[in-house]
Amino acid sequence: MQSKQLKKLVIEQLEDLKAKDIKVLDVIEMSSITDFMVICSGTSNRHVKSIAHNLIREVKDQGMQPLGIEGDDVAEWVLVDLGDVVAHIMLPQTRDFYQLEKLWDPAWQNATEPTH
Repeated sequence: MQSKQLKKLVIEQLEDLKAKDIKVLDVIEMSSITDFMVICSGTSNRHVKSIAHNLIREVKDQGMQPLGIEGDDVAEWVLVDLGDVVAHIMLPQTRDFYQLEKLWDPAWQNATEPTH
């Protein structure tokens, strides 16, 4: 499956379980690890875990195996590594604290770089 198809599948699965504030970051130029990061929020630990498990199940049904799954024991932040797409499913307060969008969004980085 190509990375854009995989990204679409991930977004569809997140939307199916009512993930909140889904954001897709194109990090092809910034990372050799992945092409896209998909970040979303769940409303509770149970919701975060449910979103992640649904995504994993659907990916496996499509014949793919996740490369890694981290954090599903506590479910404040579950990372699902699918190779070309990495999904970050987080509680809102965890997402606010780590601010991955600011870390990986080139538009934000360019706006905050000092000019000399």
